Amino acid sequence: MRRTRWTAAVRTPTGATAAGMLLLVLLLAIAAPILWTHQAEAVDTGQILRGVSGEHWAGTDNLGRDIFFRVLVATRFSIELAMAATALGVVVGLVLGTAPLLLGRRAGRLVVAAVDIAVAFPGLLLALFFAVIFGVGTKGAVLAIGFAVAPAFARLTHTLAAGVSGLDYIAAARITGAGRIRVLVRHVLPNIAEPLVVNATIAAGGALISFAGLSFLGLGVQPPSYDWGRLLGDGLTGLYLHPAAALAPALAVVVAGLAFNLFGEVAAKALGHPSPGQKIRSRAKAAVPVEKPAVSSPDGPVLVVEDLRVSFPGPDGPVHPVRGVGFSLRRGETVGVVGESGSGKSLTALAVARLIEEPGQVRAERVEFLGRSLLGDERALRPLLGASFAMVFQDPSSSFNPTRRIGAQLAEVARYHRGMRRADAFAHAVDRLRAVRLPAAQRRAKQLPHEFSGGMRQRAMIGMGLMGKPALIVADEPTTALDVTVQRQVLGLLRDVRDADDVAILLISHDISVIGQMCARVLVMYAGQIVEDLPTTDLAAARHPYTRALLAAVPGLDTDRDQPLAVIPGRPPEPGNPPPGCAFAPRCPLADTRCETEQPPLEVDDEGRRVACWHAGDTVPPDATAVGAGETR
Repeated sequence: MRRTRWTAAVRTPTGATAAGMLLLVLLLAIAAPILWTHQAEAVDTGQILRGVSGEHWAGTDNLGRDIFFRVLVATRFSIELAMAATALGVVVGLVLGTAPLLLGRRAGRLVVAAVDIAVAFPGLLLALFFAVIFGVGTKGAVLAIGFAVAPAFARLTHTLAAGVSGLDYIAAARITGAGRIRVLVRHVLPNIAEPLVVNATIAAGGALISFAGLSFLGLGVQPPSYDWGRLLGDGLTGLYLHPAAALAPALAVVVAGLAFNLFGEVAAKALGHPSPGQKIRSRAKAAVPVEKPAVSSPDGPVLVVEDLRVSFPGPDGPVHPVRGVGFSLRRGETVGVVGESGSGKSLTALAVARLIEEPGQVRAERVEFLGRSLLGDERALRPLLGASFAMVFQDPSSSFNPTRRIGAQLAEVARYHRGMRRADAFAHAVDRLRAVRLPAAQRRAKQLPHEFSGGMRQRAMIGMGLMGKPALIVADEPTTALDVTVQRQVLGLLRDVRDADDVAILLISHDISVIGQMCARVLVMYAGQIVEDLPTTDLAAARHPYTRALLAAVPGLDTDRDQPLAVIPGRPPEPGNPPPGCAFAPRCPLADTRCETEQPPLEVDDEGRRVACWHAGDTVPPDATAVGAGETR
């Protein structure tokens, strides 16, 4: 497939031109010093400063040496220097551009600020500045141009990596226990490779021209060595008498620079996903200690969360989108979390999974998974989370790395956490795909994510969660963007997984009817807090006005189609400006002065249900405005 893409790219006019020019330059770089070094170095005092002739196509220099042959022989040295400077710039740029991923946001922010300052200066000015620092000569010029190339490359890398690092498949890789370097090498860099390759090839052409400029100014290559820039400087002294002496090296610089730039365009079209034969190099088994999953008591909770809070910095102080959430799950139990968009459902799940990054802050009195605190060191928790904690993300189209085969992505979990060999891990991945009822699992495992339908990707995502021995599956709106038939199949699959392995499931959804069908218990969230916790069998007798409004929004067979669907007046409060009392008070038909000034606690009633409302169970006055749900998808 890759060979086909390269062939198609080279057959275009631009591709053919770039390939021809680059091939010519590379052949000259290899063959010219071997074939014509003698002619280029031969001194003939009788032919000093001769013009163009049949014997000397570009004339001779002040020692009678043939300029044409010297230009050809200088090809290798000029290309080597440009490639060395480009390689240095690319490496330094990659390190600087990925600093936020490798060092964390705080240290990375300082590096990015320094890069932004450097980018503000022209590249040639930076090259001259570094040339003064590193000194005159070939080594100093390579370092100067390399460090001058690095800031622009770092800026591009940072921008591209930031756009990729927030996608679901990066979070999925972190859930499986992959470290920062592993995430960077496996999942971030392959997905930003094309623009980086294009930029690197263009930078090579720019480095070639910059090197010629430094040598022309006397800061680069020093006699008796020579490159195109040195020859150009020597030929400039007799430009009006013998212009070919300067035009020949100038033409070589232009042709080589253009070849690299055009090749970047061809590479962008030809480069795609890694070839099917590309394999993952795993760490040595001795370097990857395989930790056995933690085991909780059969009667004990799988997950316990107490007073969970998530905050982000805001212009007027910290913003708290999750405020004091607490709940627990037992083995084989399915708990649903429902609420309008922005109520804090997904953030709660991400906080439990340790996927909230700086500047976000997660605080809690207690977050325990299988009897082990999740508030400790993230590195120490990776084996536990990767093997026993599975997460199914909302968007199946972004849940997988688009550059890697489905089977390889699933197999990575088994290789990293269970120490399996490559072949055994891939076979286990195929088995898990069969377990989630994916047809032709052996063939599908070798396909890329874009070759899957939305429902198939969601099944494969569940299969990834089953690569270990999950005790908990967090499903964050797993049926979003799926048609009704596929929704039913995905929910049925989750139910089968729960029943087969006694797995606890935390199902997040905006659709309370789905929660009612799938879950034994439901947590209703509003404005970052749990406002009601009750069994789904008691939904019809819900006591909180917001829960009743959500239920009223679900149309049924007896819904009067001549009447508009009910809505909740107003909008949810902004996380940065919550009301002093009950957050639902501005939209609630039962609200009074106490609701507007005092926040109701989440209290447990005699039947074990929890509700946070000063008027729990009260009926709506007949003359009150009808309410429903603010989201009716």
